Amino acid sequence: MPDTNTHTATHTKRIRVFKRFERLWHWSQMALIFTLIFTGFRVHDTHGLMSFSDAVTIHTWAAIILLIIWAFAVFWLFTTGQWRHYIPTGENFIKVARFYAFGIFQGEHHPYKKTYRRKHNPLQALTYLLVKIVIFPAIWISGIAYLLISFGLGSWLQGIGMDCMECIATVHTIAAIAIVIFVIAHVYLLTTGHSFREHVRPMITGYDDVELTDEELAYLRQNEPDAIKE
Repeated sequence: MPDTNTHTATHTKRIRVFKRFERLWHWSQMALIFTLIFTGFRVHDTHGLMSFSDAVTIHTWAAIILLIIWAFAVFWLFTTGQWRHYIPTGENFIKVARFYAFGIFQGEHHPYKKTYRRKHNPLQALTYLLVKIVIFPAIWISGIAYLLISFGLGSWLQGIGMDCMECIATVHTIAAIAIVIFVIAHVYLLTTGHSFREHVRPMITGYDDVELTDEELAYLRQNEPDAIKE
């Protein structure tokens, strides 16, 4: 992949931004997270739309499947180099933050345009990074620890006592609430700016309008011609 940091984007082309695995991972993750939220609310007795035992069973299996998907996703991100899209940058960060705080309510145009090397704007990259390295690990570790103790499989954890069990459950709940807030914000932002369809379409088809430099366009035409919709 060419280093194009010193060049200015001059072409807007519809290219494949999201690979097939990335789209499959996204929609599978979405379905499993909504399942976990729904069953988690039942475990906390927020609703009575299913039995407690069924909620615990479904919650547990959905969590296990999601952990497996996350493991594959982490492997995929690092082996394909896609992790670079999640590294925050200070460039245009203030403009993007101001847009979401004020400009979006005044009909202003989004100050960020996707590029070949950065498909996430600075605020998105920071948010996704925090979710992946703080919130997700918190819910993974607390959930696994709670599951091991509950099923008597974590003998080395059982000596910690009920107080620590409550701490683990509290961490798990706080992390879950953070994910619920993230999901609500994510869905809300899909309804802003462009039409909902235009926001969602790239994650279905994989293609979106991206600004390319001459070098990037030439690179894609030479090495990944099927990634461009001329």
